[in-house]
Amino acid sequence: MNSDSSQDNISRVFRSKDESEKTYSRMSRFYDLFAGNFEAKYKNRALKYLDIKAGEEVLEIGFGTGHSIKQIALLVGKTGKVHGIDISSGMMNVTEKRLEKAGIINRVKLTLSDALKLPYNTDKFDAVFMSFTLELFDTSEIPIILNEIKRVLKPGGRFGIVSMSKGEGESILVNLYEWVHRKFPKYADCRPIYVEQSIKDGRFEISFKDTLKLSGLPIEIVIAEKN
Repeated sequence: MNSDSSQDNISRVFRSKDESEKTYSRMSRFYDLFAGNFEAKYKNRALKYLDIKAGEEVLEIGFGTGHSIKQIALLVGKTGKVHGIDISSGMMNVTEKRLEKAGIINRVKLTLSDALKLPYNTDKFDAVFMSFTLELFDTSEIPIILNEIKRVLKPGGRFGIVSMSKGEGESILVNLYEWVHRKFPKYADCRPIYVEQSIKDGRFEISFKDTLKLSGLPIEIVIAEKN
């Protein structure tokens, strides 16, 4: 696979940022009922391999309903700090309530913004986590986000990602999913991407990779480091 192929044969994302914000805000109150339980084991597995430690400063991009950012806040402890960024005000409201209920809201700073330009200083974070989010961005935006992640990570900082994957090649199920995405792009907005190759193209050093299945669709967990 050549250096440009992480962008080849990936379906485009045509839904605007405003449409995405409105859609996910509408879904925020019941998102966990149809997606949260399915995604949880993959997120938990990735967090285990990301190996977050007490006292670290960590960013989650696309925190959704807050399950992972809650776990991260518990892992960094009282001496650590967690930042989260998401485009949906509805998701932020759900997450704030979850963190307040857990008594750890003081460890977390949530920001409502687009991840294409992260509002954080260079070399700030020990680790960045992103789950079921990168595949929501348009193909041309993926390198931009990965470059931003690399910028805000400290030298040697860790990047953990969970994403729908196209890395295993063509399959009937992946082809069907992509067909639905192309026919109904405003509803089926996410799609499989070349996860590992995209991260390699972003000049991260990959330390761990695992490929799993979610209802037959390939899911990649990748842990990488900033060189």
